Amino acid sequence: MWFNRGSPRINQQPQFGPSRPADSADERSEPMPSLERLSRRNFLGIGAIAAAGALLPARAVAAAAAATAIAAVSTAADRSLSFFHTHTNERLTTAYCCNGEYVSKELIGVNHLLRDFRMNEIKAIDPRLLDLLFELNNRLGTDQPFHVISGYRTPETNAMLNERGGAQSGVAAHSLHIEGKAIDIRVPGIKLEHLRDTAKALRVGGVGYYRASNFVHVDTGRIRYW
Repeated sequence: MWFNRGSPRINQQPQFGPSRPADSADERSEPMPSLERLSRRNFLGIGAIAAAGALLPARAVAAAAAATAIAAVSTAADRSLSFFHTHTNERLTTAYCCNGEYVSKELIGVNHLLRDFRMNEIKAIDPRLLDLLFELNNRLGTDQPFHVISGYRTPETNAMLNERGGAQSGVAAHSLHIEGKAIDIRVPGIKLEHLRDTAKALRVGGVGYYRASNFVHVDTGRIRYW
């Protein structure tokens, strides 16, 4: 069993629902258009709903688009995944979604496996990230587990890795790993380039290619590639 490394500290969990590393959560919002520049005719022309959308920050619009895209790829009622953590040697096979509903006890197991093993702290992993991996696995057509290089990272661990390696290491100062929305992976028997290209073809979230470190980064942020 992999529950053999002591009782991890549990970070506050959220509700379920490229000179700078592109896995960053620090996405700038576009400036809001001035209402004074919108004539009454133009405002009525785009409609109230469209106007509200135009006034939303770019980050909110991107997040909504990402959520819609992820929902579109995760239509199977029953979903399962297998993991092998390359740092802790822990393994997990989980049926995390049954009859279209996420299974709480299975998500707890995922959160534990993908914890910050350096700090031994847990944070809830975004279930949409699991759905992304589920669809990625389907398209790869393999029964091999995802080999995990990095899942959740505490702000302290992320800052340490960022300071150690900087932008070239792929560790952003405000990484989505901190939010439990990113994972670095490879798959035995699958070429890294094929893993990257298959992830990009999903058109969901971010995909980063780290050939020298032999892993691909995927996340549930806005669509972008590096």
